Amino acid sequence: MPTKRRYATIKEAAEYAATSDKTVRRWIAQGKITGYRVGTRFLRVDLIEIDSMMTTTRNWEVA
Repeated sequence: MPTKRRYATIKEAAEYAATSDKTVRRWIAQGKITGYRVGTRFLRVDLIEIDSMMTTTRNWEVA
């Protein structure tokens, strides 16, 4: 069964990810998350995409 999308405004997504609106807009511009246009002016993001991005880890070497 597909996961239901959880749409949020840029501001809500920034608060959810504990970051700034500018960072969320940068993630959209970089293709890290998708921006969904609602009408002509409103932009929404899917919080599930933010969850996926934030939970992806890499093996970082600690110096």
